[in-house]
Amino acid sequence: MFLARIDGTLTSTRKHATLEGVRLLIAQRLEADGSASGEPVVVLDRMGATRGTIALVSTDGNLAREWLGKTTPARLVVVGLVDDVHGVAGRTP
Repeated sequence: MFLARIDGTLTSTRKHATLEGVRLLIAQRLEADGSASGEPVVVLDRMGATRGTIALVSTDGNLAREWLGKTTPARLVVVGLVDDVHGVAGRTP
């Protein structure tokens, strides 16, 4: 799992059949200090995340397969919306 900032939505007119009707979001992985890490990724959302939201993203493909079927070609799923982060290493209060 990792924290990510939701930066936008992705629209696709053609996609794998298991992804029909699924919200696709563009997310930027975050380091412990809140800085961006790596390239943006596409995540599946059923939590209602919006632009600017900090989300908890699961990297366990089993969750996506349970939700969308065994043949789904996805594994990154928003599993929580973060209200606040406390006690992060390296941060001062």
